[in-house]
Amino acid sequence: MNTGIKGVRVRRAAAVVITTGAVLATGALGVAPANALTKPTIAGKGGFVMNSGTGTTLFTKAADTRLSTGSTTKIMTAKVVLSQPNLNLDAKVTIQKAYSDYIVSRNASSARLIVGDKVTVRQLLYGLMLPSGCDAAYALADKFGTGTTRAARVKSFIGKMNTQARSLGLTNTKFDSFDGIGNGSNYSTPRDLTKIARSAMKSANFRAIVKTKSYTARTVTKTGGTRTMAAWKNTNGLLGTYTGTIGVKTGSGPEAKYCLVFAATRNGKTVIGTVLASTSISARESDAKKMMNYAFAR
Repeated sequence: MNTGIKGVRVRRAAAVVITTGAVLATGALGVAPANALTKPTIAGKGGFVMNSGTGTTLFTKAADTRLSTGSTTKIMTAKVVLSQPNLNLDAKVTIQKAYSDYIVSRNASSARLIVGDKVTVRQLLYGLMLPSGCDAAYALADKFGTGTTRAARVKSFIGKMNTQARSLGLTNTKFDSFDGIGNGSNYSTPRDLTKIARSAMKSANFRAIVKTKSYTARTVTKTGGTRTMAAWKNTNGLLGTYTGTIGVKTGSGPEAKYCLVFAATRNGKTVIGTVLASTSISARESDAKKMMNYAFAR
């Protein structure tokens, strides 16, 4: 009799073990564990997402492949400006004809700055990051580079961009322009660009700029009057369409295709990432949303 009772107890214990194992394998109440999440498919050639707080990698696709970056280059442009010692954001810069000629000759994106106007450094940064003004980028490079000629100052500024990249330990990034209109050797990777953006986002001024949807500048004209510029709209379509978005920058071009560096915060967790060489504006935004959804769910 005792043997039969022991046998029943053994079978019941085994059943409990099996049942418990099944629960552990599928997660409580039948929910799949986090590592069973399906990694999203994106249109971009490369993508990368990290936890901004911890630096933990959350998504990769060709994350270390060198690709053209388009105007996402301007994240580093802004970072260099904001890292200048004793920076005065209210210092005025006179807009030169060379800046206007440059955007016309390159068919480049523009903040529509007016030659002769005096524009503050702060306003130029908004013109750089919201409408992606290459004229604003040129003005900032001319202002914060060193040298006796404009060409020398621009070269110096680009040198500062590369110095910043090296200081971050980036080995797959090189800048040869101040705005992403490369001269044959302007590239980065999804991982490197994300690291640049993560570093830039440590600046309160940078964060304030890249989360702004619209900005109107009042500039001083060459005759001493004031001019109210047409409002600059942020080209980052995630602002207002993806809950928690806090930045950061779009990019595009014949070689770069469609790029987006993005960041969002939900429930105290901030993720930041990059998609390069996507197929359209809508595709790069869809790619970013897929990657962030995946990252937040992990």
